[in-house]
Amino acid sequence: MKTRAHIIVHGIVQGVFFRHHTQQEAEGLGLTGWVRNLPDGNVEIVCEGDREAVEKLVRWSRTGPSGAFVEGADVSFEEYTGGFPTFAIRR
Repeated sequence: MKTRAHIIVHGIVQGVFFRHHTQQEAEGLGLTGWVRNLPDGNVEIVCEGDREAVEKLVRWSRTGPSGAFVEGADVSFEEYTGGFPTFAIRR
């Protein structure tokens, strides 16, 4: 079963290569979508793929890469659209 997740990650998550590591994790899990920094210092992730893989990225986003200090992540699951060819870093 395929699904989509929208994640907002809070904490010290900018300036620690969070986007780059998210892209690597997502690609390794076979997910598509994107990640971007938000003006308020948070990171936003939208990912799609097999439910198990999406849930793994959600769990990973709650800790992130070394150097990050994740205070929390708001997650909502949405309907799969198949609208992304790859997983990209948005600027």
